[in-house]
Amino acid sequence: MKRKAMLLFGALMALSVNNAKADEGMWTLYNLPPAIYEQMKQEGFQLPMEQLYQSSNAVKNAVINFGGYCSGVVVSPDGLVFTNHHCGFESIRSHSTVEHDYMLNGFVANSYEEELPNKDLFVSFMVEQKDVTDELRKLGMSSLAIGKVGEWVDSVENAWQKDIRQKDSTLRVEIKPFYEGNKYYMTTYRDFTDVRLVFSVPKSMGKFGGETDNWMWPRQTCDYSVFRIYADPKTNGPAAYSKDNVPYHPASWAPVSMDGYKPGDFAMIMGYPGSTSRYLSSYGIKERRDAMNAVMAQARAVKQEIMLRHMRADEAVRIKYDSKYAHSSNYWKNSIGMNKCIDSIGLIRQKQEFEAKLQQWQQESGYLKGLLDFAKLEKLYANRFSALRALYYWNETWGREPDQMSLRAKRIHNGMEVKGPENKKQKQYVEFKDNRNEWDEATDRELLAAMMKNYSEHVEKQYHPAFFTTIEEKYKGDFTAYVNDLYDKSLLMKDNTPIYINKKSYAKDLGVLFGQDLIETMGAIRADLSGSADQIEEQEKWLCAAKLRMEQDLPNYSDANFTLRMTYGQVGEYTLGGKPSGYYTDARSLWEKMQRANDNFEYFAEPVMHELLSAKDFGAYADKETGTLQLCFLSNNDITGGNSGSPIFNGKGELLGLAFDGNWDSLSSDIFFDKQLARTINVDVRYMLYMMDRWGHADRLLKEIGIKK
Repeated sequence: MKRKAMLLFGALMALSVNNAKADEGMWTLYNLPPAIYEQMKQEGFQLPMEQLYQSSNAVKNAVINFGGYCSGVVVSPDGLVFTNHHCGFESIRSHSTVEHDYMLNGFVANSYEEELPNKDLFVSFMVEQKDVTDELRKLGMSSLAIGKVGEWVDSVENAWQKDIRQKDSTLRVEIKPFYEGNKYYMTTYRDFTDVRLVFSVPKSMGKFGGETDNWMWPRQTCDYSVFRIYADPKTNGPAAYSKDNVPYHPASWAPVSMDGYKPGDFAMIMGYPGSTSRYLSSYGIKERRDAMNAVMAQARAVKQEIMLRHMRADEAVRIKYDSKYAHSSNYWKNSIGMNKCIDSIGLIRQKQEFEAKLQQWQQESGYLKGLLDFAKLEKLYANRFSALRALYYWNETWGREPDQMSLRAKRIHNGMEVKGPENKKQKQYVEFKDNRNEWDEATDRELLAAMMKNYSEHVEKQYHPAFFTTIEEKYKGDFTAYVNDLYDKSLLMKDNTPIYINKKSYAKDLGVLFGQDLIETMGAIRADLSGSADQIEEQEKWLCAAKLRMEQDLPNYSDANFTLRMTYGQVGEYTLGGKPSGYYTDARSLWEKMQRANDNFEYFAEPVMHELLSAKDFGAYADKETGTLQLCFLSNNDITGGNSGSPIFNGKGELLGLAFDGNWDSLSSDIFFDKQLARTINVDVRYMLYMMDRWGHADRLLKEIGIKK
């Protein structure tokens, strides 16, 4: 936004808690407001506007959706990809064994032949995006009840998908709502499904600091891994994995900068932010704090204590659960930090004050009269609170990365595992393959018993599954005894054995009954939620529409929804309690933390890392101003989950590093961007290349990227 615009509308902006500011905003590229581009130029962006999105060498052409959950960037003419270590974590884990533990010890492919394929991993390039709201309305969207819109849009998406595939079989389209469903954009992608692991630093560096440092500053984590996109040798296009595929040759890629940065330097991040809720009402924020975040924080603490204890006792268990633990703990800590920030800045009160102003404007303008109803919205949220809280406890107990018994019990009831002819029920069966390389039975049993006991203590009895009565009456309240019977006696725990579903033994099986009760409990919870969900969605849509109309002269960005976005800002520190944070960390700070490993195992690093990080000469990787190896740095870019692995560029469009985290002091950023405190934590590309060189001796990769040693 231009400075003039900010002054002109300053009074109005003061009323809103989610206004666009110079360093705030997750902007779509195809329709980037000219005022935003002008502001970027004033702050140091040097490329023409078309080089953001339109031209053949546009910056966006090097940015990828990595796996459907992270971001990444192509950095070479042979399809080499940088993303975060924690984004590649599961791929690294899947190749690891006790004998060849790439997750613990790192991995270096010294040739194309040594690069490791990854089942189900893909990357996507955005080809184009456009507003299709008017087209959907002409097809009849406006006449649908809001609860029917999603399914209807999916059907349109499928039809348009067929049309575009006839023109180019390598393309895929998605239609997603923007601005709380007031707009719909269609995005076209090209997916590559042959993606191979090339390089990973040891876990001690890629996850240095663990949960101690997660979401914290200062950071020294070398959070990156390297993959390569492979393509059809004839077309250079997408192809299923084949030993005959060759490295993909992109039309353009991101050049790497060795020049570093200083405070105030322009910084731009492109990537795929997952989800934000900055248009969310005060009632929705209260629900998120108390029915969602509080539940995740409490339940995951129970789960993670058990996981960690078993992981530290057995290396084989650690390999199986490392990725699950990391996934759980990341948003456990995020939930705690977000709630802390919501309360410390009085966010609910701020939202309420803005809503009072908006309501007054609505009454004066008559806009959405009879549609947007604040009293109704408040009542709807209040009515569903208990059911939503129960839903989150159900998900944390049996839904998200559950124990093996819960996983199997749910799958048989949703039909995922049923095999055999549909017209001959006596021959239908379920069968579970032996997958004990993915889970540990002792850990699994303890997790299930502890999480069920936790559910029983925190969720209202109306949402208790029926087997809780069995546990109380038959097992005298002993959850462990019940779980042991599940694992010891249920047919569902028999591997590689057909279990015929029409037999009496199946119908009476303890595990089958357990799964049936779980599904019924979920059904009861969803029934209590269904009456209000659509109405809340509709009211939140009108609330967003009213804000956009009241602020129609201001640029407004849509909430994140895992589509490509750009955020711009500057490199720099922040001040908290009168104490400056500093804007980068260096090798010395990492070495000093390593010396504290006896007190905190998450600061452990191998002897070679002590040697590398205590070096007196870091060569070309040293910063020209400070003379040291800079590890991580801060910028005031606007990111969220999904942005992990996003490239951060300087004003010339050159790669400075990868975004990998936010800071603890602004974890409410998903619902409110605090310009004073919100910072992105980035790993410096020079640190990444230093490790590739001095630890990995990956000369072929450095040469490919264009780095002269």
